[in-house]
Amino acid sequence: MIPILRQILRTGIVSEPAPAVDDALRATTQRLSEAVLKQLGRALVIRHVDAGSCNGCELEIHALNNPYYNLEAIGIKFAASPRHADLLLVTGPVARNMEVAVKRAYEATPEPKLVVAVGDCGCTGGIFGESYASCGRVANVIPVDVSIPGCPPTPLQLIQGILAAIAPDRAEASRRNIPAQ
Repeated sequence: MIPILRQILRTGIVSEPAPAVDDALRATTQRLSEAVLKQLGRALVIRHVDAGSCNGCELEIHALNNPYYNLEAIGIKFAASPRHADLLLVTGPVARNMEVAVKRAYEATPEPKLVVAVGDCGCTGGIFGESYASCGRVANVIPVDVSIPGCPPTPLQLIQGILAAIAPDRAEASRRNIPAQ
């Protein structure tokens, strides 16, 4: 035990420096916060549905709740039930076993509802495409408002996609693709 404590004292604290301020992130989150309040007048509630993904997109979605991105601070929350959601965030190609679940989640979401397809698999079917086990892209099963390509898309791209979905000009935001970076 004593040798370990000596080693800790000799080494000291080893950590990375704090990340630099990201002006693009700050501007995008500010616009998103304003759009949420303007469109909804309250918090935006998101229901994430994993339709059969590899979990790469889920890791980036989970990053949205960390202290760096901190979506809860700007009025965006995740819900466990589609009945409380305003927006469905669907990841992965829709597996045949998940087709009914995705449709039920869509039907359970109250109007006006938004659907965002996340990742290359959600947008195009990705490497899985359409087969005996996969329905392919999310738009093959339910209507999609915004697609966010990327394998996986970055948290900033996810924020931009959510902003595009709730943009005041829905006609322009409808079926918009967020460019990959």
